[in-house]
Amino acid sequence: MNSAYPILIVLLLFTQACNHKNTSHAPADESLRKYHQLPQELREKGGVKMIPIKTASGTFKVWTRQTGNNPRIRVLLLHGGPALTHEYMECFHQFFPAEGFEIIEYDQLGSNYSDQPSDSSLWTLERFTDELEQVRVALGLDSSNAYILGNSWGGILGMEYALRYPGRIKALIVSNMTADYKRYGNYNLKLRSAMRPGLIDTLSAYEKAGKYSDPVYQQLVFDEYYCKHILRRPKQEWPEPVLRSFRHINQPVYEILQGPSEFVPGGRLQAWSCWDRLKNLNVPVLMIGSRYDTMDPDDMKTMSELTPRGRFLFCASGSHLSMWDAQEEYYPGIIRFIRDVDKGKF
Repeated sequence: MNSAYPILIVLLLFTQACNHKNTSHAPADESLRKYHQLPQELREKGGVKMIPIKTASGTFKVWTRQTGNNPRIRVLLLHGGPALTHEYMECFHQFFPAEGFEIIEYDQLGSNYSDQPSDSSLWTLERFTDELEQVRVALGLDSSNAYILGNSWGGILGMEYALRYPGRIKALIVSNMTADYKRYGNYNLKLRSAMRPGLIDTLSAYEKAGKYSDPVYQQLVFDEYYCKHILRRPKQEWPEPVLRSFRHINQPVYEILQGPSEFVPGGRLQAWSCWDRLKNLNVPVLMIGSRYDTMDPDDMKTMSELTPRGRFLFCASGSHLSMWDAQEEYYPGIIRFIRDVDKGKF
């Protein structure tokens, strides 16, 4: 009879060890469950929410999609273009969920997944800024949890929003965008001047003739400029989400705001600058610049120094879409910034 006791003791110890193991993993499992537990309304619609936007020309709807549920860290992505789509930013899904960051994708008015009214008076920075405020309110974002991350034109929108609506967000991330449109135009000319003379002459001939939509001109710009300064890969290696977003661009909106070409920035944004207002940004700000960008990375470094609570992230291998071609530098820098802000270390 007594010989059975050691066996019983071993079984009891094994059972306790297993129970302890399960208990130790419960918090992680519970956290994961909560992260993926969206409200019933969003679960039924795949996280998509159409938000009504009031304008002087009527009420229209814009598309948003929430991935993950983190009441403390909610990252709203602002795409570039203008008038591209959220699609080229789908790569964030490979990095942010692993950190527990909630992602909110958003197609601005006029972009592919949102309403696309034809009233050209809608395409102004002021109206887009007002739209962003309505989106923020509808999503329940506030200064305790809202991180705005804007790339390119989205960076312009993010900076202008934070200046016009102070106290509404927790932090701002400006990815690859200078704070002065003329500086952007001048830097583009500098990059263009480094091209071979024959190519410059050819591009100029098309531009003087107003043939910006000519397939030959577009192909030259793509091969000789985009593949060196927008995303540093041969076109056949460009990620499908980026190409999909490019196919979905609303060209009339793009031209109204940006101008007919990357080389001719002459739309409604041409006089825009917030360079002298950066000192008024009252939130932590991360400015991102890249070595091969269409924006001068030195501008972004200076901008980080002009903001009261700025930080600079330099992507040595990246271009304008560093979220794709400099991932080993881009995402760790952003994640570290968000973690520092969240912990009150910045």
